[in-house]
Amino acid sequence: MKLPLIALTMGDVSGIGPQLLDVLCSGSEIFQICRPVVYGNAAVLRRASQQSGSQLQIREIGSVSDSLEFRVGVANCIDRGNSNVVEAVPCQIDARSGQGAYDYLVSAIDDCLSGEMDAITTAPLNKESLRLAGIDYPGHTEILADRCGVADYGMMLYLPHGAAIQSPAGLGIVHTTLHTSIASVPGLLSTDAIFEKIRLISGLMQKMGVAQPRVAVCALNPHAGEHGLFGDEEARIITPAVEQAIQSGLDATGPLPADTLIRRAVRGEFDAVVAMYHDQGHIPFKLLGFDQAVNITLGLPIVRTSPSHGTAFDIAWSDTVPETRGIIEATKAAARLSQHLAHR
Repeated sequence: MKLPLIALTMGDVSGIGPQLLDVLCSGSEIFQICRPVVYGNAAVLRRASQQSGSQLQIREIGSVSDSLEFRVGVANCIDRGNSNVVEAVPCQIDARSGQGAYDYLVSAIDDCLSGEMDAITTAPLNKESLRLAGIDYPGHTEILADRCGVADYGMMLYLPHGAAIQSPAGLGIVHTTLHTSIASVPGLLSTDAIFEKIRLISGLMQKMGVAQPRVAVCALNPHAGEHGLFGDEEARIITPAVEQAIQSGLDATGPLPADTLIRRAVRGEFDAVVAMYHDQGHIPFKLLGFDQAVNITLGLPIVRTSPSHGTAFDIAWSDTVPETRGIIEATKAAARLSQHLAHR
């Protein structure tokens, strides 16, 4: 069986994305797990190569059906962007960078939907640059969901098995609400939404090799509300979702206080966690493994992963060698998940 074709989107060219892809395609590890194709600007990638001294050979192609070469030191690059990203200002918010990041992502999504590519691993984009370009999406996740035509989706962070994570298949966490204010979270929670996240993450962890994933569900309030002293969302919204999941045959537990739940999950008691809001999941996962955490979008008809960090304007386009463990782990996860799809 051939290695999966993975679309590596360049993300925001003013940020760390081009440098990540330069390092990735210049090393041997990526070619052991997939056949990578860069979706981005060839001139920007050459600039990143010149800065690093990698001598990366960049082959500009029109489509995946072209004759491709997959070996260390070679990057096959597709550019269907509609923005002059070459003139974008490094390390700054720039509408040209935002438009380019959007164009590269949409192009990769369409190629995955048509079956030309097996999965997508995305380099970071900048939400302010997107908005400056007139693209009204909070981030990657919402663009993917809209382009794929799905209503039930979620952002999952995944940490592979290792020093911190004791579960053999790793640990995943999905967020019931995502890019929204803390003040709006209680009003956005619903039993149906929480149940759907339990179902989605259970299905994903099955694809990662867990026969019957053990899913723990976070409480919203401290100490799981203390029987209503700190709020009634646990009894009114979250517990019915857990009960519904159990009735449908899923292994679900909760609501549990988030502070102790994460500790139990890390020690191997659970395979997956459902958080109620963004930082409830992001803070502990980034603390545990910032350089290894992988973002996986749930509920899509295609596979999409990314590193969990942002555009890193503070170190992008400098002499600092970028940390690539996150995007390597993201590509590994994409390759693993794409095994459940038909390969060419």
